[in-house]
Amino acid sequence: MATVAHLDFERTIADVEEQISSLRTLARERGLDVSNELLALERKLNGLKHDTFANLSPIERVQVARHPKRPYMLDYTEMVFTDFVELHGDRQFRDDASIVGGWARLDGETVMVLGQQKGRDMKENLLRNFGMPHPEGYRKALRLMKLAEKFRRPLITLIDTPGAYPGIGAEERGQGEAIARNLREMAALTIPSIAVVIGEGGSGGALAIGVSDRVLMLENSIYSVISPEGCAAILWKSGAERDKAATAMKITAGDLKGLGVIDEVIPEPAGGAHSNWEDTALALKAALVRNLAELRPLSVQELREARWAKYMGMGRWRQAG
Repeated sequence: MATVAHLDFERTIADVEEQISSLRTLARERGLDVSNELLALERKLNGLKHDTFANLSPIERVQVARHPKRPYMLDYTEMVFTDFVELHGDRQFRDDASIVGGWARLDGETVMVLGQQKGRDMKENLLRNFGMPHPEGYRKALRLMKLAEKFRRPLITLIDTPGAYPGIGAEERGQGEAIARNLREMAALTIPSIAVVIGEGGSGGALAIGVSDRVLMLENSIYSVISPEGCAAILWKSGAERDKAATAMKITAGDLKGLGVIDEVIPEPAGGAHSNWEDTALALKAALVRNLAELRPLSVQELREARWAKYMGMGRWRQAG
């Protein structure tokens, strides 16, 4: 990986990492034995990472979820899956590069994997539309879901989007209808499905590929009907209140697991997924393999009944008076 940009609350961690790097360079240039000093610094670094990331506020987790060096969908297709073959187009309008999907193998089993893809620089972000799909992206996703259903293969979706693209062209081509159709069709799928929020899970843009038998979240990802900035602008007329909004909205993995909105939190390495792609990918793969093993023996009727019960059981009614 390239050098990771550090968030404000990571500065102390960055300072220790710089000390370790400088000490290693000095030892290499002068032939010194600094193993004891390095061991002490590495222990200090591990402790800092653990303490910092164990006590993140909701808005700090938002920042980690949006980290530019966090692994994206295509990174996981390389680290978690093998033999990925990308499929293109919705067969109606065009190929939307903000949704990527295709056949792959997970631990030897053929699956359909799809998800939103962001870019790491301006050129990539323009290609991927900053991870905000158009309606043709969601129609492509639906085409691949139905293809997986035809061949009786499990479906895995990786969610990472600020939300569906809200432009005039997208609305003219039926953005709302495309999302609504995906919600309906995913609810009725006859194959096992797992959705994982790997970064941002924003609004209907996330839900359009998120109605699954199991919904998982990486520890420092977020899942919400609106961004904290958008919520703050509506409720307090100022985006500066985003900290308050992030806390009130309960958008972190821990909060959502407690509320029953998601099924499992996948732990990230100390320092977050952006600091250790390999261990994050191993944890994600283990969770996918385990959940698929639990879903695979279920009949179509059992899958649909469990899915219905899962989503109908969310939320609580409070009688007035």
